[in-house]
This record gives sequence, structure tokens and C-alpha cells, in this order.
Amino acid sequence: MNNNRVIVLDSRPEGTPTNANFKFENQAQPEPKEGEVLLKAKYVSVDPYLRGRMTTAKSYIPPFEVGQPLASGIIAEVVASHNDKFPVGQYVNGMLQWAEYQVSDGKGLTKVDATIASPSAYLGVLGLTGLTAHLGLMEIGKPKAGETVVVSGAAGAVGSIVGQVAKIIGCRVVGIAGSDEKVQYLKEKLGFDEVLNYNSTSDITEAIGKACPDGVDVYFDNVGGSISDAVYAHINRLARIVLCGSISVYNETSVPMGPRVETNLIKRSALMQGFILSDFAEKFPSSVQQIAQWLQEGKIKQTETIKEGFENIPQAFIDLFSGGNKGKMVVKVD
Repeated sequence: MNNNRVIVLDSRPEGTPTNANFKFENQAQPEPKEGEVLLKAKYVSVDPYLRGRMTTAKSYIPPFEVGQPLASGIIAEVVASHNDKFPVGQYVNGMLQWAEYQVSDGKGLTKVDATIASPSAYLGVLGLTGLTAHLGLMEIGKPKAGETVVVSGAAGAVGSIVGQVAKIIGCRVVGIAGSDEKVQYLKEKLGFDEVLNYNSTSDITEAIGKACPDGVDVYFDNVGGSISDAVYAHINRLARIVLCGSISVYNETSVPMGPRVETNLIKRSALMQGFILSDFAEKFPSSVQQIAQWLQEGKIKQTETIKEGFENIPQAFIDLFSGGNKGKMVVKVD
């Protein structure tokens, strides 16, 4: 019997997840039946939104079940096939279990073209991350050349792409990140006009005002909390606030209270809108095509942090909540 390691949710986290919430199980390697393929995991995506699936709170996606495998976006290789659509050696992308090996009937799998970019890019800039950044910014933020776009979590998977897209459009881009290293990276490598380190800034509200002398036209929010409160103080008339994530409160055990935003939004006739990626499903093909073109033209850089080893998947996920990544966090299984 060939061994197959699988990661299951052992308990629901209270506060920040720990390795104790995860359990490794040794199972028999599955055998593909007619119409199925055997997949070997190559790259595993870890994402902040998975934290929400570890609770029983009602959401747009069902929660993980205790004692059952976790799942996320995974690049896998077909190592045995009884399905003509997916030959042995083909790399595929899909929402798959955290397992070294698993079988699939092919539904939900898409082929990966490694001639365009590295396979891991299909979990980041050419995957759901890139789509989230591009479509959230364009469909809700609607940036125009010359406007000021502020991005929180700017060195993260989505934020780093949002800033680059906004620069392509001709916007002034101000990022907010958590270390001097990230500040330097965003300015020197990704072309952000200004980046603030919220950990070393004594008055973030004042700092945002100085970095945005003409106010804020678009705010792409990946963080929430006190950082967003500070940005709201500087929004312009008809500003657009894109609510993509709220990682600052994902691990809170009680509901935090912040400034009431309604008056600010009313006075400035501003829009605040949340979204989930499936809201724009019909635009996926054109969005991927545009991002791929920018990537090939060198207008967008692929930014990722790669950890190695199947056994390090839980820790890589946990590291997201302490800022342990620049760009997309991916685990290389081999």
C-alpha cells in the first residue's frame, strides 16, 4: 500500500490558528476508476479567506468539517489517467484537498500552460488572486488616470497586484504595509509611488494625509480595522471603497468597534462595496487574458513567497496572519 498524507481540520481555532488545529493522517493512496485521474499535488495555495471556513459562521462558502480534509487552490500533476481529457504529465489547477494524492473525475480542473508562466503563477497572478485584484479594482473601484489609489495589505497576494494594475492605468498609488523591507520592495520593484509602514508610523491618519495630498479617490481594502479608519478620514467626493478582505479582524473572538463610517460616506457621496469573486464570473476569461498580456509585456511582476514541504502547509497558512509573505503565499510540495 502506497502512503498518502492528508491534512484534516482537527479542531476549530479560537483566535489565531495554531498547528494544533491541524492533523496529519496517513491514508492509502487512492486508485483512479474509469473516467478518473490520479493527481499528485505540486503547489498548494494558502489564503486568508480559509480562516473563515474554519468557523461555523454563515458565509458564502460552506465551512470545513472537523475531521475532514481542508482544501484550497492546488496545482497538481496527472500521474495516472483513465480520462482522455487529462493525459499523464498534464498539470492542472483546481480546488482540491490538502493531500499528496487524490483522484478526480476532471470536473473543476483546468489545464495549466507552463509556457506562459511558472505553474505556481496559476495560483497567484494568473489565478483567483489576480482575478480578485483586477476585477475588484476595475468593476468597483473604477480608477481613472490621475486619481489616487490607496491599497492596504499592499505587499500581500491581492494588494501587490492591485497596485501594479492601478499604475498601468496611470494612477498615483499609495500602499500600506507592515515592514521596511516590504516598503522598499513595493516602491523599488513594483513601482508604488508611496508606501507607509503602519508598524513604525506613530500617526497613520496623519501619514496618509501627507502621502495623499489630493485625497483618496479609490481605497482597495484588504485589512479593515484601524488602518481603514485612518483612510476614511481622507476620502474624496465620489470616492470608491472596495472591500476585499478584513484580515485584521479574522482572528478576533469578539466584534471590534471602530469609527462610524456612515456620515463620512454621506458627506462625500462615496461608495463602499464588498464583493466575492464569483460576482464577476462572466468576466473571468477576459480578465485572465488581460493579466497574461501584462505579465508577458513585463508590466506586472509575479510576486510570491514559496515555502517547501507538504508538512509546512499549516505553518505557511498561519504565517499569513503575521505578515510572513510578500505577494502570494504558496507551498511547493516536493
